[in-house]
Amino acid sequence: MDLDLSAPHSMGTTIIGVTYNGGVVLGADSRTSTGVYVANRASDKITQLTDNVYVCRSGSAADSQIVSDYVRYFLHQHTIQLGQPATVKVSANLVRLLSYSNKNMLQTGLIVGGWDKYEGGKIYGIPLGGTIIEQPFAIGGSGSSYLYGFFDQAWKEGMTKDEAEQLVVKAVSLAIARDGASGGVVRTVIINSEGVTRNFYPGDKLPLWHEELEPHNSLLDILNTSSPEPMNI
Repeated sequence: MDLDLSAPHSMGTTIIGVTYNGGVVLGADSRTSTGVYVANRASDKITQLTDNVYVCRSGSAADSQIVSDYVRYFLHQHTIQLGQPATVKVSANLVRLLSYSNKNMLQTGLIVGGWDKYEGGKIYGIPLGGTIIEQPFAIGGSGSSYLYGFFDQAWKEGMTKDEAEQLVVKAVSLAIARDGASGGVVRTVIINSEGVTRNFYPGDKLPLWHEELEPHNSLLDILNTSSPEPMNI
């Protein structure tokens, strides 16, 4: 295979943030790709900013990590000065400020989600260019192209925590099935008044979609089996 290593790299992922009745659920796949090469199959794309605010990262890993590091530092100073945790809105606007001020140099789209005592659970989308949009749910990355219709049909107001997490896991697994740049495992972070809960869903525990093959230990197992029946949404 003749690869042009100087060509622009496609950096795909799937990130999701969903509000529910009492908090938010963030979710992401774990594949970090450099063009056609999978650089890391188990990366963590949901990064802590404060005790009550997390950010989902997509696009350039280096760009999203440096933005997260700066925002975490500024929020730490802000918390010390105020003597109380920063709100989700303040955190998201700091991300927006850095993204917009450096929009000509950054290739990253971010979703900020968290819970605070003033406004409860909030989700903010900050796509390429540094716009900030408060939304009941936000999706990003290359896998999001396959999910807009699904979310229009599946998302509803006032979901429970379990319903919201099941929606996020199902959506990420759907994106993994369709998007070659998304894959690996699914990680979720649930944030509410009780604190933060992290969950991990390995690839062999995710639902299969369409004509996906069941996981096997050997290539011979794959060749000797038939395709599983597609699942219904």
